[in-house]
Order: sequence, then C-alpha cells, then structure tokens
Amino acid sequence: MSILVDSNTRAIVQGITGGEGSFHARACIRYGTNVVAGVTPGRGGQLFDDQIPVFDTMNEAVKETSADTSLIFVPAPFAADAIAEAADAGISLIICITEGVPILDTVRVLRHLEGRPIRLIGPNCPGLISPGERCKLGIMPGNIHQPGRAGVVSRSGTLTYEAVGQLTGIGVGQSSCVGIGGDQLIGTSFVDVLEMFNNDPDTDFVVMIGEIGGTMEQDAATYIGEHFRKPIASLIAGATAPPGKRMGHAGAVITGESATSAAKTRALQEAGAVIIPTPADIGDTVQAMLAKA
Repeated sequence: MSILVDSNTRAIVQGITGGEGSFHARACIRYGTNVVAGVTPGRGGQLFDDQIPVFDTMNEAVKETSADTSLIFVPAPFAADAIAEAADAGISLIICITEGVPILDTVRVLRHLEGRPIRLIGPNCPGLISPGERCKLGIMPGNIHQPGRAGVVSRSGTLTYEAVGQLTGIGVGQSSCVGIGGDQLIGTSFVDVLEMFNNDPDTDFVVMIGEIGGTMEQDAATYIGEHFRKPIASLIAGATAPPGKRMGHAGAVITGESATSAAKTRALQEAGAVIIPTPADIGDTVQAMLAKA
C-alpha cells in the first residue's frame, strides 16, 4: 500500500512538451505511472510520444480523462497559475516540481487553495513515489527504490535519494517517499505527511530528513511527541552551516536559534525520535533502531 498515490492514480503532466517535462514524464511512464494526458497551451491535439494526448487547458484534459493528479513542470513565473488552473479543473493532488517560484506567488496560490480538498506538494520538490504501486510522480531515480514498509519524508531531494539508496542497500523497502520541498512556503508540511504515515497500516516506521531554517521540524517534533505511534529516525542537515547564511534552499535560512540544526535535533530527540548523526549514518541508524523495536 501507500499514501497519496497508487496504481489507480490518473496523472496529467503540465508542461509535458518542455525539456524537463518530457524527460521526466517519460521516466514516470516507464516506471509504471498512469499518465493519462499532458497540458501545454498551444499544443492541444498533439500526441506525446504517439500515445499521450496533449490539451491546451486543464479543464479540457480533466474532462476528457477524469484525471485526479497533476505533475507540474512549468517555468517559475507561470507555476502559480498552473497550480491554480489544476485546482480549478478539479484536481485533488498537485505536485509542483518547479523551483524558483516567487514567494508572493506561493502566498497567493496557497490562499487560492485554502479551505478546498486539494493537496499541494511543493513547490521546489522532487515529488513522491510509491514503489509497491509502481507510481512515480517526480524526478527521483526510480531504480533505487524497492517496495517495503518504510516511509520516507524529506525537505531535500538529494537527501531523499541518499536515504532511499541506503535503505534499499540494507534490504529495507519503502511504502512511500515524499519530498515536501525546500522553499519557505510549501503546500504540505512534515506534520501532514507524518499523520498520513501514522494512519497507514502498511508503513511500519519512518525516516524524516529535515534542514536548517524555519521551525517545521519543531512542529513535527511536537506531533511526534503527542501523536506518532511508530518508530522514527530523523536527520537534520546543516550542522556545519555558518549562521546567517542561506544554504541552498530558500527555506534554509537561519533566522534565529530555533532554526539551527542543534535546536531542531534537540526537539526531535526530546520527542522520542532516533537521531541520525550524519547522512552517511542513515542505513546503520535505521538498522539499529529496528533491532531494538
């Protein structure tokens, strides 16, 4: 089983005819994802790779295919409009891979989605994958995943892959892996995903990868301490980052003591999470945690 996506997911790729969109759409299709349509304004009526219909608008695509999910590869200046268009067309799960979306655009689109039964993953995220369901919606390398019962949630795309690679290397498969994104404002938080894993009967434990910047990890620690019922191992990247410097992601800005790696690690440890010392220790830490469980 899985969270968010499965073999029944019907996906549209917005920006399917662009360089990034076409490359990753093909990878998703090869993995087994049910991509039912693409959307590129002005390209309606074409067939992507002679099999996937392309539409000018999301309304047309959803009406013709009954899609429920959208994967967005649209340039940053137009990404917020693409999210809003997907939502207005009736899409319930939107995954926005695009990085560099202006923060005010994200503010506006989150307000547009407020109060509606729509889940946004991202912006600036690697997407999500459920290996046992052969459904991949994002840019992650599918070959490193294997079906299993570990949930993975991360702000960092690269560290998501590192965690999965080490888990697969020790024979630990994954139920679902979710990259929530590294921007200061995103549509889905750690708490949102942890709650889904907590309620998923096919996820036995979770690996959570956080970063410096913001207080999302402290929110997760509060949820873990009060509600989470499964073993969880956590890594906070950025222990050696110079204070006050932006480190990669827009969200990785140390704005005070609470945003540091030490503060986040301390909060998670106090909540009962097993702390992963460094990225190189993910597999070993999980093995030790499971041996004690």
